[in-house]
Amino acid sequence: MDIYSLCLYLCCVYLSAAQRYEPTWESLESRPLPSWFDEAKLGIFMHWGVFSVPSYSAVWFWNYWKNGHKDINNFMKRNYRPGYTYADFAADFKTEFYDPKRWAAILQASGAKYVVLVSKHHEGFTNWPSNYSWNWNSYDTGPHRDLVGELATAVRETTDLRFGLYHSLYEWFNPLYLKDKENNFTTQNFVKMKTMPELYELVNRYKPEVIWSDGDWEASDSYWMSKEFIAWLYNDSPVRDTVVTNDRWGRGDMCHHGGYLTCSDRYNPKTLQKRKFENPMTIDKNHWGFRREANIEDFYTSKELISTFAETISCGGNMLMNVGPTSYGTIQPIYEERLLQFGKWMKINEEAIYKSKPWTTQQDYATNAWYTMQKTTSGTNVYAILLDWPDKNYLYLNAPVASSSTSITMLGYSGYFSYSKVQPSGINITLPVISFSKIPSTDAWVFKLTDLKN
Repeated sequence: MDIYSLCLYLCCVYLSAAQRYEPTWESLESRPLPSWFDEAKLGIFMHWGVFSVPSYSAVWFWNYWKNGHKDINNFMKRNYRPGYTYADFAADFKTEFYDPKRWAAILQASGAKYVVLVSKHHEGFTNWPSNYSWNWNSYDTGPHRDLVGELATAVRETTDLRFGLYHSLYEWFNPLYLKDKENNFTTQNFVKMKTMPELYELVNRYKPEVIWSDGDWEASDSYWMSKEFIAWLYNDSPVRDTVVTNDRWGRGDMCHHGGYLTCSDRYNPKTLQKRKFENPMTIDKNHWGFRREANIEDFYTSKELISTFAETISCGGNMLMNVGPTSYGTIQPIYEERLLQFGKWMKINEEAIYKSKPWTTQQDYATNAWYTMQKTTSGTNVYAILLDWPDKNYLYLNAPVASSSTSITMLGYSGYFSYSKVQPSGINITLPVISFSKIPSTDAWVFKLTDLKN
């Protein structure tokens, strides 16, 4: 080896070593967020488990029942024999109509760029044949299938989505966890024998590019050994170059520490954030899982979903939109319709969405519009996502400052819009009469503004 090659080799070794992350938040948070995540903007969350069998009051069913929730107790008395246990529900989690390729096609059509499937919720049931959840997993009981693996394969083989997994650190009624809790978390038997082995198993077997942690809030990240796991994830795991993590790794971490922030369920700050965030929200207005008792008014309309999405991405966030599959393995028509409606709108307006950045202004207070921008080789394009069509024949936007070469178009509609400058700032866009057959959407409209002064 000549001296040049040796120097080059030693330099590569040094850089490789320099890029390793230590199990401290300071070190872990110095890792740049993989660019694909910010560019994606939209993900789909899927809450699926044994709770999908009673499909009543959704995912916290067992916890509510165990703690004497009156409504749940009455539901069980009316519909199930005396002595029925939560474990008995697992046999009916059959997923007999589960077609992962059909799910993947629906996900692709939604316009999402990643999916996060619940691998294990707080009930402890794993949707894969885990070596650490004997007889309480989807292969030993219920469907006798690897639900996680089948969807991972379908998504990767038939779509351009990234595959991610939700995993709950704690389990409500696991004896190992309850004993650690009784010991004020001075012991870590549950973490060392259950939680951490599961996480390493999931990553090594399925290579998820999103690790969506939850169930962390009762104990510190030191108890959960979270930082050690994330350091391995970033340094040595098979997804070290592309994986992203959220902020639910221990009591007090949420909204402070992690790869990106969620801060709370349905987090929609409506102001520009300093760090990348995600808004995990639900199509069902109040619940995460499929509910048999749900009514049509319990679901957000496509317009409401698009509005929340516009607010979220304008402020620098992603939206993780949740659906709840059934115990028999289908995505109900109401969920499918919302996903397809969303995807149709995304297809028209993708230029304003994917890889976009927040503009200098987020919300235009003169009207119900939210902004994004894209930098191009010829300048910056600004996009105003209009959520309410004006009653008048013009649209006033307060934030843009037009130049002599500014042009205005609407995505999905041919032709340019005339406008006039307003002093001291803003523009009036003349709105022609547009026939119903030519209007690109009835939910929200995106105006593209080029060559602005600001």
